Amino acid sequence: MLDLALANLLSPIVLSFALGLFAALVRSDLTVPEAAAKALSIYLLFAIGFKGGVSVSDHGIDGLLALSLLTGVILSALLPLIAFALIRVMSGLSTLDAAAVAGHYGSISIVTFVAATSVLQGAGITSEGFMVAVAAAMEAPAILSALWLVSRGEKSGRMDADLWREILFNGSIVLLLGSFAIGWITGDEGLDKISAFIVAPFQGVLCLFLLDMGLIAGRGLRSGAGLSAGLFGFGVLMPVIGSMIGLGAGVLIGLSTGGVLLLMVLSASASYIAVPAAMRVALPEANPSIYLTLSLGVTFPFNLTLGIPLYLWAAQLVTGG
Repeated sequence: MLDLALANLLSPIVLSFALGLFAALVRSDLTVPEAAAKALSIYLLFAIGFKGGVSVSDHGIDGLLALSLLTGVILSALLPLIAFALIRVMSGLSTLDAAAVAGHYGSISIVTFVAATSVLQGAGITSEGFMVAVAAAMEAPAILSALWLVSRGEKSGRMDADLWREILFNGSIVLLLGSFAIGWITGDEGLDKISAFIVAPFQGVLCLFLLDMGLIAGRGLRSGAGLSAGLFGFGVLMPVIGSMIGLGAGVLIGLSTGGVLLLMVLSASASYIAVPAAMRVALPEANPSIYLTLSLGVTFPFNLTLGIPLYLWAAQLVTGG
C-alpha cells in the first residue's frame, strides 16, 4: 500500500494539484482563466463519457450493468444519511448546514473518478466501462436525500421546478450522459476517428485541470472558512466510511477489482460541482464556505493523495485482483 501511495503522490496529476495548492497558499498570482478552466472540465467530461460509452458498446447490456446502476442510486441516497448523523456528532452544525454538507457526500466528484481510472490504467487493471454511467446516476439522489433531511428538521428546502431542472439537467450530467450515448452508438469506429483528441491529450489536460483545482482548494484553506477540528476530521473520516460501504457493495454484486475500486471512489468522493449548484437553489441559507471547503479543500485532496491508493489496496486485498 505504501508503494501505491508513493507512486500516486509522485504522479503528474497529484503533483500538478500540489503545485496549485502551493501557489495559492503562498499567495502567488498564478491563475487559470475561468473560460480555460471551463473548457478543461468540458473536455474531461466528454472524454470520460465517450470512452465509457465505447466500453459498454463492446461489453453489451447485461444484468451486472443494471445491478450496478441500482446499487449506485441506492448508495447515493443512503450515504448522505450516514454523513448527516456523523457530522452532527462531530460538529455543532445546524440541521440546515449539516444536511447541505451531507448531500455533497452522497454525490460524486467526477475528477476523483477520472484520477482513479488513470491509476487503474497505470497499474494495468481493467474495469467495467459502464461505471461512468453509474457515476452519472449517483449525482441526483444525494440532493433529494439532503432536502429530505432538511424537511424533517428546522426548515423546508425548495422543491420547485428550478430545483428539479438543476438536478436533472445539470450541465455535467447532460454532457457526461450525452457523450456516453455518443460513444455507445458509434463504438470502436467512432473512437478511432477521434482518438487523437480524447486519448493522447487526456493526461495532460487532467494535469492542467488539477492545477486549477489546487488553486481553488488552496484559497479555501487559506481563508480558513471557520472549519473546526471536528469538521476537518469529518472530511477525512467520511470518505473512508463511504469507501468501505462501496467496497462491500461492489464485491456483493460481482464487480471486477477495477470496478470495485471505482465504486469505492464514487462512494468516497464529495461533489463540488453539481451539488453546490443545486444547494444554491434549494438551500440558499446554507453556508457555502463550509460545504465547499470541506468537499474541495479537505476530502478532495485526501482522496487524490492518500485515499485512492488506500482504496486500491483494499480492493485488491478483498478481491484477490
